Amino acid sequence: MFARRDKPGLIGRIRNFLFPRGGLRRGYMYIWHRAKRISASPHKIALGFACGAGVSFTPFIGFHFILGGLFAWLLRGSIVASAFGTAVGNPLTFPFIWWATYNLGGYLLGYAHRGEIHIALPHGVWKALFTDPARFGHMFWDALGPVIVPMLAGGVPLGILAGAVFYALVRPAVERYQERRRRHLARRITRQEAAE
Repeated sequence: MFARRDKPGLIGRIRNFLFPRGGLRRGYMYIWHRAKRISASPHKIALGFACGAGVSFTPFIGFHFILGGLFAWLLRGSIVASAFGTAVGNPLTFPFIWWATYNLGGYLLGYAHRGEIHIALPHGVWKALFTDPARFGHMFWDALGPVIVPMLAGGVPLGILAGAVFYALVRPAVERYQERRRRHLARRITRQEAAE
């Protein structure tokens, strides 16, 4: 009944994923409204969102949901809000996040500043994945370790800073939303009682 008449092909689905027809602002507003409506205290929602935003600064792409949820659980924040917070790291913000974490981490570790990052996997690395996994691990780490270590070293302080900023922004917004909602429900109950 609610299915689309003209189903997009693979290229259309990819284009809609990267550039939604309603715009990216609409997607972010949806995430924001969903995060505000989580049934938890403003502190828990803001803490969970901050955990998700903070882990977006780590180089562990693909594990941000898990890491955000784990940190939210350890700090007793909202795990659902942490999932929404990971939207801070997205295809539009990742280039800036990676540049900032890599350069800050390189500075903290005393590496020479590099404007560009070159990653070259050695010849035969994918064959080693199936024939000699231990050798594959060494080859992979030798190629990516010099990039991941500074990104992690820079991502921790930037992630903590981003988490603190998002906590400070989200908590009062959720408090205002929940207070408005309580007043609205109280007025509705008063009207229903008066009608009876």
